[in-house]
Amino acid sequence: MSIEVLPSREALDGLAWSKGDGLLPVVVQDADSLAVLMLGYANAESLELTLATGHMTFYSRSKQRLWTKGESSGNVLAVVAVRVDCDNDTLLVSARPAGPTCHTGSESCFERAPGNFLGRLDAFVRQREQQRPPGSYTTTLFDGEIRRIAQKVGEEGVETALAGVAQDDAALLGESADLLFHLIVLLRARGLSLADAVAVLAARHAG
Repeated sequence: MSIEVLPSREALDGLAWSKGDGLLPVVVQDADSLAVLMLGYANAESLELTLATGHMTFYSRSKQRLWTKGESSGNVLAVVAVRVDCDNDTLLVSARPAGPTCHTGSESCFERAPGNFLGRLDAFVRQREQQRPPGSYTTTLFDGEIRRIAQKVGEEGVETALAGVAQDDAALLGESADLLFHLIVLLRARGLSLADAVAVLAARHAG
């Protein structure tokens, strides 16, 4: 898989390994929800292996060896991007976890780590689109024609607008939630994601 290195891959050449006796702290963040998942450490060899395999590999200070997250549990971290901080001595890794990140079975090693629920929902819808589990409402949407999904977005949009002028706050929030969900499904059915739509908003804001 292709891993994005920001600001550029050349930035890795200037990493300040000497500051930490050959180790750099690595903060791992969920690529979709942006929740912080864990903190680990990497040396040059583990970073090279991470970039080569696409799975986050650390240097375990307790085991004194390279350690790929999920090597025994299967809960690997599929790396999407690697970012270098301003001092070149800390890495921020965006990854998609294959399961719970924490050894306790929690999604994050940080209890109640804040994150973007819409990003998590977008990832859930992507998973549903790929796996199509029977009995799932989302599966029935994907199994139907895209015209039907678009129709649902239109229906929910009208119901949201009506709730905005004729119903209470709870009704408006409920209809808004339905609209957001079906919009995410429509985007995914077209091979797009909520993040793609957000990127358009961000570009407009920056302009």
